[in-house]
Amino acid sequence: MAAPPVSADTSPSPLPSTVAPDVPGRPAEQSETACEDRSNAGSLDRLLPPVGTGRSPRKRTTSQCKSEPPLLRTSKRTIYTAGRPPWYNEHGTQSKEAFAIGLGGGSASGKTTVARMIIEALDVPWVVLLSMDSFYKVLTQQQQEQAACNNFNFDHPDAFDFDLIISTLKKLKQGRSVQIPIYDFTTHSRKKDWKTLYGANVIIFEGIMAFADKTLLELLDMKIFVDTDSDIRLVRRLRRDISERGRDIEGVIKQYNKFVKPAFEQYIQPTMRLADIVVPRGSGNTVAIDLIVQHVHSQLEERELSVRAALASAHQCHPLPQTLSVLKSTPQVRGMHTIIRDKETSRDEFIFYSKRLMRLLIEHALSFLPFQIPQFTMQDCTVQTPQGQDYVGKCYAGKQITGVSILRAGETMEPALRAVCKDVRIGTILIQTNQLTGEPELHYLRLPKDISDDHVILMDCTVSTGAAAMMAVRVLLDHDVPEDKIFLLSLLMAEMGVHSVAYAFPRVRIITTAVDKRVNDLFRIIPGIGNFGDRYFGTDAVPDGSDEEETASMG
Repeated sequence: MAAPPVSADTSPSPLPSTVAPDVPGRPAEQSETACEDRSNAGSLDRLLPPVGTGRSPRKRTTSQCKSEPPLLRTSKRTIYTAGRPPWYNEHGTQSKEAFAIGLGGGSASGKTTVARMIIEALDVPWVVLLSMDSFYKVLTQQQQEQAACNNFNFDHPDAFDFDLIISTLKKLKQGRSVQIPIYDFTTHSRKKDWKTLYGANVIIFEGIMAFADKTLLELLDMKIFVDTDSDIRLVRRLRRDISERGRDIEGVIKQYNKFVKPAFEQYIQPTMRLADIVVPRGSGNTVAIDLIVQHVHSQLEERELSVRAALASAHQCHPLPQTLSVLKSTPQVRGMHTIIRDKETSRDEFIFYSKRLMRLLIEHALSFLPFQIPQFTMQDCTVQTPQGQDYVGKCYAGKQITGVSILRAGETMEPALRAVCKDVRIGTILIQTNQLTGEPELHYLRLPKDISDDHVILMDCTVSTGAAAMMAVRVLLDHDVPEDKIFLLSLLMAEMGVHSVAYAFPRVRIITTAVDKRVNDLFRIIPGIGNFGDRYFGTDAVPDGSDEEETASMG
């Protein structure tokens, strides 16, 4: 994974982590039966074909992403270093949707296992596994009682919320953030908390009714049917439902004969003809999986984009946009720029005067909060002074202001924002440049919940080509932040970066303390300020003299 797990206050996304609902403990009076059920589940293992050693017990997941190569492995988690390349063009719009693979097949046919094998073999970052099991409908009280007695048909198309599935898959294909319900199979209900899922080059959608809806079929670029012998599927279902979902053998067999088997014959098996590929024997068919992976790789190659090169050749000789605001170049501001641009300036002085400029920049940016009618955020308000007199002033009527820093240089602007905005919420985005392709890549993000309702101040200390800034803005838009509520703040920008952001996102307000005219062949601002992060944090400079964040959020 490229991101820590979800916290209580934020919704991190890079690579969404596996979600496996915990199985609550059963009542004490049922403990003896539960022990017998676990014993029965263990005895079923010998009936199953070998699937390799050391594999952890199968768990139903909401989503899973994988990125290579691994940087660090612990007993509980793996941290990956690969990032997500641009999923949009120089216009800021998505040129091609994510590649969606549908995996259908009977219950316990091995769909999730095949999906994980495809993810492992693909060896590409940002692959999302979406389980249809997360989208069971919310049951009524009567249906809950039927489910408790194994008399509710979970293997019927009507048991699934296809409207939610379709809208979720559409958003994922468009690169947008989505909320995924988490279904608890022990209580037959959705959990209170939903999973935030964002960012996918490849989407693998698996479920028994994956091909049962015409609109859903149209969203799938590749359809795979996992065909497994019915006896093996029954044994797997017995083992899974007993050990993971707290069921007893009698109830599982009753449900299988009454609902699962008839549903397979009526609704699932006929959809095999809709599949592009049929995989006999499921995860044991490595040849089929290799062919699938080859096809997906060829599709991904056709979808590769080169954003930075396009930015470098676009928007030349255009006047600076009206959405740009440059802090007035007073003698004080000019003097501070002279100090921080001087290569002989000590680190202490560089930090001190950079902080002063940041404070001035933040104060200047806050004056652009819109207050015009009808959609104003500053409204007239009357207060009473200690002298008992009325004073008519302004008060902020928006919901909240959120700061989002592009790591690592952008985080140096957070203290200035906190100093002038009480209780401001802070999010972070990590964007680094791929040294082989020269393209920015999204590695990590952590955004506050409900950020779509806020005015967002996006912070980075230098912007050259605008590639990283565009990616950060695109991330915010994918999380439903309105474009006109985004303020991009930077201490120093190049004209190229200003034009790139303004052309792609004409309603984003761009605010800086200075704009330099040139960018050299290495995409460094000229005359520039050097590598801000290295000078601020005292780290070693990049050999080529980059003035961008550790060749990271470059622009």
